[in-house]
Amino acid sequence: MTQTPTHLLNDGHSIPAIGFGTYPLKGEEGRDAVHAALDNGYRLLDSATNYENEGAVGRGLRDFLADSGVSRDEVTVQSKLAGRHHDYDSALAAGYESVTRLGLDRLDVLLIHWPNPITNKYREAWRALVELQKRGLIRSIGVSNFTAKHLADIIEDSGVTPAINQIELHPYFVQESMRATHDKLGIVTEAWSPLGKRSAPFGESPVADAAAAHGVTPAQAILRWHVQIGSLPLPKSATPSRQTENLDVFGFELTDAEVAAISGLTKPDGRLFGGDPDTHEEM
Repeated sequence: MTQTPTHLLNDGHSIPAIGFGTYPLKGEEGRDAVHAALDNGYRLLDSATNYENEGAVGRGLRDFLADSGVSRDEVTVQSKLAGRHHDYDSALAAGYESVTRLGLDRLDVLLIHWPNPITNKYREAWRALVELQKRGLIRSIGVSNFTAKHLADIIEDSGVTPAINQIELHPYFVQESMRATHDKLGIVTEAWSPLGKRSAPFGESPVADAAAAHGVTPAQAILRWHVQIGSLPLPKSATPSRQTENLDVFGFELTDAEVAAISGLTKPDGRLFGGDPDTHEEM
């Protein structure tokens, strides 16, 4: 099994360069999928309060640790704060509740799921995450779906720069400007829906040609593209064989021309469901 490289976060901790997305896996299926993903080599699990699966993710992790003898410290567990918990005290309580639901004594990463700018309490929520990190409950803190303005607002308000921003990122929506902002601020870019879900561009020539040239699947070509542009993808699959395939992207390298061609698929309206962080509210 190829060792997964890591990204160094701006708080000094490291995180695997590819992770396992768990939405919408729940219940026994979720537990089994998480256990299988860990068996297959994943060491980063991505959950969220609004996925309603923190319990299943935690159980899959605990069962895997008991079965494998792998150390808890070798697995990074990440969750996200829901919009309804942006009030400072509510955000503090929600952090503890996530840890409890997961059945852990600490959480490796906690992100604010959406900025919810209409509600306009994301600065307050961020201050709470900073406090949870100070208390030692959360190791690393970050955000999700934040724009450059949202990032500037919380950094100015708190003096603390997020370690991570998880954003929609796939070949039809390459987020070049946001990735440049992250690079400037020292923030790791995580990608949700890294393959594009039902709109996955597997048949597009740049993807199909790159896959054929390297003897890999179109999904592997796209995930390798993520790795090479500095994005940390979070693919989801409940199928063990596909989990293994999605993780196996460190044994080949796309050419610069192949990376540029895949990036060239981007569209101004490439979002999967119109989730514009300036208007989308998720409570």
